[in-house]
Amino acid sequence: MANVELAKLDPSSVFKRPKDVLNDKTLTREEKIDILRRWAYDERELAVAEEENMMTPASNGTILDEVLESLLALGVDHEGSGAPTKQG
Repeated sequence: MANVELAKLDPSSVFKRPKDVLNDKTLTREEKIDILRRWAYDERELAVAEEENMMTPASNGTILDEVLESLLALGVDHEGSGAPTKQG
């Protein structure tokens, strides 16, 4: 059973991969969406920091892709398409 409140604040501290959120039977669909949306936001923030040379490059793009695929699996369309910033 996942710590839902912690997962909503820091998903990667509770789940290893976005697919783990999808596979968690203890979470409601709404909780999964909230957690994955937060994870997408966090990954976008990391990408911005990386572009501004605030951290070393990482493989965050693949995690963001997995998060977006997981949201699609839950019936949530891609977020932030056409948004003026990376954070949506």
